[in-house]
Amino acid sequence: MKDLLRKYSKEVDAIIDNALREDIGPGDITTDMIVPEKAVLRGVFKAKDIGVLCGLPIAKKVFLKLDKKARMTFKKKDGDRIKNGDILGVVRGSARALLTGERLALNILQRLSGIATVTKKFVEIARPYKVAVLDTRKTTPNLRILEKYAVKTGGGENHRMGLYDAVLIKDNHLKLVDLDRAMTDLRRFLPGNIKIEIEVDSFEMLEKAISVHPDIIMLDNMTVDMMEKAVARIRGSKCRAKIEVSGGVNMHTVGDIARLRVDYVSIGSVTHSPQAIDISFKFDF
Repeated sequence: MKDLLRKYSKEVDAIIDNALREDIGPGDITTDMIVPEKAVLRGVFKAKDIGVLCGLPIAKKVFLKLDKKARMTFKKKDGDRIKNGDILGVVRGSARALLTGERLALNILQRLSGIATVTKKFVEIARPYKVAVLDTRKTTPNLRILEKYAVKTGGGENHRMGLYDAVLIKDNHLKLVDLDRAMTDLRRFLPGNIKIEIEVDSFEMLEKAISVHPDIIMLDNMTVDMMEKAVARIRGSKCRAKIEVSGGVNMHTVGDIARLRVDYVSIGSVTHSPQAIDISFKFDF
C-alpha cells in the first residue's frame, strides 16, 4: 500500500503544501505571537476510538514541512487495529511547528483512519467469498490519492485513479455512441494493459455487453435477484468478463451480493461518507 505514496510522492507533497497554505495563510498569529521561537515540545498521538489506523507517514510529512529537524516515532503502523488509549506516535520538534501543524495532521489521521476502518468492515464480509472490495471516484476533490491509499490500508483495492487509466463505458456514453463501433476503436488504439469495462443496468444492455466481450461487466443498481440472473447469464456465456457490482452496496447488502460469487463490489461510501476515527494530540511535558 505504501507503493501508492511513493508513486505519487510529489502529489502528496502538493496536497500537504496546499493544506498548510489554506490553514496558515500569512502566518499562525496566535502561535507566532505568544510561543517562544526556540521552544521544543514532545507531542503524542493517542487513539480515542477503535478502528484501523491510517495516515501516520503523511502526518509526519506535515511536521517536517514546518520543522526539518522534527522527529516522529511510530508506535503503531498504518493498517494496525487500534483501540481507545493506544499511543500511535510521538513527535518531537519546534513547539511552533507542532502547534501549527497539529490540526492538519489530526484531520488527515482521523479521516484516513475512518476510510480504512469502514473499508476493512466491508472486506471482512466479502473475503470468505473471494470478492474484492473496490473504491470509486467519489472522493474529496484534491484528496483522492490519500483516500485511495486509505482504502488500500483497509484491505480494499483501487478501481481506477481517474479517467485516464481504465475505460468505463457508462449509459450516458451509449446515448452518444454505438457500442460496437466504440469497442472497435478502443481495441484498435488502446494499449493492451488498459482494461475495458461496460456498465449495465438492464438485461437488454447486458446482452449487448456480453456480445462485445469486455474485460469487466459492471452490474449497476440492480436488485439481488436481477444480479443473480445476470451473473448466471454471463457465466453461462462465452464471455469471460469479470463481474463487478456497483450501486446500493452497503453493510446490509454486501453479504448477499458477495454470495453471488461476483469478482468485485465497488463502494462509493467508503470515501464519500466515512465516519472519522477520534484521535487526540497532546503535549507531553
